[in-house]
Amino acid sequence: MRLKSLEEIAKIKEGGLLLGQILAEVAAAVAPGVTTRELDALAERRILEVGGKPAFKGYKAGGKKGFPATLCTSVNEVVVHGIPNDTALKSGDIIGLDIGMEWPYKKGSKEKGLFTDTAITVPVGVIAQSAQQLLTRTQQSLYRAIATVGPGSAIADIGRAVEEYIRPFGYGIVVALVGHGVGHEVHEEPNIPNVWLKRFATEKLVPGMVIAIEPMINAGTYEVDIARDGWAILTRDGKNSAHFEHTVIITEDGAVVATRRPDEL
Repeated sequence: MRLKSLEEIAKIKEGGLLLGQILAEVAAAVAPGVTTRELDALAERRILEVGGKPAFKGYKAGGKKGFPATLCTSVNEVVVHGIPNDTALKSGDIIGLDIGMEWPYKKGSKEKGLFTDTAITVPVGVIAQSAQQLLTRTQQSLYRAIATVGPGSAIADIGRAVEEYIRPFGYGIVVALVGHGVGHEVHEEPNIPNVWLKRFATEKLVPGMVIAIEPMINAGTYEVDIARDGWAILTRDGKNSAHFEHTVIITEDGAVVATRRPDEL
């Protein structure tokens, strides 16, 4: 884990603000009849327009071929890493939109930009009350987790906040996937679990750390499977899943959310 300098943190704040605005634009474009490929095209166009580079496109993990898109579009039972396609969204669906950006990006330059990462799950048209509750409660668990963050707090406190809020609703908290450090790369150490784990109780947050907190909450079981495409993660019981994420900077005074969207400012 490399701490970020004040100059790097300033760039992360600038890039995060831009990425939050882009995610808000993509979310606003969600509607019945729209395809996830169209949402992906919008996300990529806007990232390039602000001088960034898509962080996920071409990203390789676990020996797989590079991810083929800018945006992860995870519909209904897809937890994360859904690949955009030409299937039209329909009223009643929910869709997770996960986006990352390297910024500023100068093609051919040896100097890399800084990475930010953020996600939101939104309704498509009119959705069931139970689906809306899942979205609202997952987002609230993210906010509660962020509220625990500050210099000297433990990584385990983040997972505790998510777990204590979510458990009473009977939802499944995805434990196979975690949040992560971010900044110099799109994924860095440390891991940020969404449940309390004893081994993370002694891992303290310090100023200069930048982390992505991202609860992934399932309406049913916490268990997940990998789709045939090798990327999408699915709920094992086929029930809906919601995903919210922010890039958070640990400062001397507490924490700054770099990727806030305009409706959150």
